[in-house]
Amino acid sequence: MNRKARIIVVGNEKGGTGKSTVAMHLAVSLLQGGASVQTIDLDARQATLTRYLENRRRRADRGHALCMPEHAAVPPTDDPAADEKRFEEVLERARAEHDVVLIDTPGSNHPLSRLGHSHADILVTPLNDSFIDLDVLAKVDPDTQKISRPSHYSEMVWDTKKLRAMRGERAVVEWFVLRNRLSPLDARNKREMERLLGELAKRIGFCMVSGLCERVIYRELFLEGLTLLDLGEGSGIEMSLSHVAARQELRRLVENLGLTRLVADSEAITA
Repeated sequence: MNRKARIIVVGNEKGGTGKSTVAMHLAVSLLQGGASVQTIDLDARQATLTRYLENRRRRADRGHALCMPEHAAVPPTDDPAADEKRFEEVLERARAEHDVVLIDTPGSNHPLSRLGHSHADILVTPLNDSFIDLDVLAKVDPDTQKISRPSHYSEMVWDTKKLRAMRGERAVVEWFVLRNRLSPLDARNKREMERLLGELAKRIGFCMVSGLCERVIYRELFLEGLTLLDLGEGSGIEMSLSHVAARQELRRLVENLGLTRLVADSEAITA
C-alpha cells in the first residue's frame, strides 16, 4: 500500500542544544516500535547525526543486533537551487517508502534548513534551559523580565508555515519546544524559564514539553552508536539507576510528542 510518511523536523537555529541526540533517540524509538524510518541530515558542517549512524553501522557490522533507519545526508552547497532539487528528490522517495521521515537540521539560518522546516508535520525544537538559548525564540526585556516580542527563529517558523500554504499544504504544524538538558535541581532560573516559555507558548502556538536531562551517558553512547534503548546485555555498558531514569524520560518524551500514535498508524497501514 502506498504510504505518505509523517515528517518530523528537529530544528533550532542555535547549535549545542542536543538536536542530533534527540533525533537519534526518536528514530530508534520509532524503529523499535515497528515503524519504517528514513533519516535525513541537512547539517553539512557538523553532520553529527550522520556520524552517529556511521558509528552504529560499524557496531552492527561487528555482529550486534541494532535496528537501522535508512539514511541520507544532503549537505548544503553554494547552489541553493541544486540543494533544493537534491533534497526534494530524497524527500519524495522517503515519503513514498517509509512511515516516518526524520530530518535533522543545522543550527543556522540556511535556505536548506528553512526548506526542511517547511515540510514539517511535527517540529521538535530542543532548547537548553538558559536565557541565552531562549533568545532564539523570544526577546526578553531585562528590566521587566517579560517577553517583548518573538525572535528570529520563531519568525522563521511562521514564514515556513506560509510557504506550506503557498504549496497548497495545511499550514498547521505540531510544534513542540523541548526544555532539554535540564538540571534535576530546582533553581530560580529554571522556574523563570518555565514561566517565560509558558507565556510564549500561548503567544506563538507551541507545546512545551520536558526533554532529556543533562547526562554523561549521551556522550558515551555517541561513540558507540547506541541509544538508551540499546543498553542491556551485549551492549558493553552496565545499566545503572541513572540510565533507567533516562529511559523513562525518553519514553515520556515519545508519548508527549504523540509518536506512539505514529507507530500505531504504521502498524495499521502494513497490516
